[in-house]
Amino acid sequence: MNHPKNIAEGIFLELLNDRGISVLKWINESSEMQQYYKNVAHHVVQFHFGVKGQGQFSYNDGSYQLPMLEDHSLLLYNPNQDLPIALQLNPKSWGISLLISIQALHELFSSEANHIPFLSKENKQRRYYKDETISPSMAIVLNQMLQGSFHPMVQSLYLKAKTLELLSLYFTPQQRDVEKCPFLVDEENMTKIKMAKDIIISRMAEPPTLQELSKEVALPINKLKEGFKEVYGEPVFSFLFDYKMERARQLLISGSHNVNEVGLKIGYSTASHFIAAFKKKYGITPKKFIMESFSS
Repeated sequence: MNHPKNIAEGIFLELLNDRGISVLKWINESSEMQQYYKNVAHHVVQFHFGVKGQGQFSYNDGSYQLPMLEDHSLLLYNPNQDLPIALQLNPKSWGISLLISIQALHELFSSEANHIPFLSKENKQRRYYKDETISPSMAIVLNQMLQGSFHPMVQSLYLKAKTLELLSLYFTPQQRDVEKCPFLVDEENMTKIKMAKDIIISRMAEPPTLQELSKEVALPINKLKEGFKEVYGEPVFSFLFDYKMERARQLLISGSHNVNEVGLKIGYSTASHFIAAFKKKYGITPKKFIMESFSS
């Protein structure tokens, strides 16, 4: 089977690769389906988390396919066969994948390993597959991993901590975890917070003010601010800034727009303001970023 070439480097990014644990971020903000292929060995456990939109994983040369749905997770493990990933990612879709060697997973859980079905001795050589709904607490951690703003010096440490937090939540027996965040008790409020996120992203070039956003989603401004930070790990406009910078980075890598055009697309009326914002986020100018991207 001829596997499709990865269309855009920004679609699938390896955020962490350390001691048998890899963290991959996939974001497709284009208007077209994107495809990605990655070899994965048989001793690796795959965790996939759909945060927004949807896609489809194909395995064994397309002999079986698994949908990747919003707010759902997939766990796959086959100790007898490599499971390379072929992902078709729909437009406006985001997610996180964890690829963890079985040895690293055993080391993380050590004496508790027997409480996890596919880590128990009797299941050592068995295939394992699980499809579950993502809990509210897991959704918070995933959004922090996707959108979190951290200095390069502490990025690895931050992601390791979030990976461990995500795994601990994943393997905790399903309980209503709303005690950690009283805001999550109200499903209607959660829906409004997600709506607020979608609104600022869809109108990032001219976003509404907090007051306007509060009225549009019918949520008091204090609850909007508190709930948004709890769910997405950042205040509304910090989240939007990080999103815009990630979108700008993808557009620059694609090579389809120059620096001025990218700035305008994400809401900067002057190139100088965009350049300053990009350098603040990544420590490099857009022009230099393009040169380094295409020279590597």
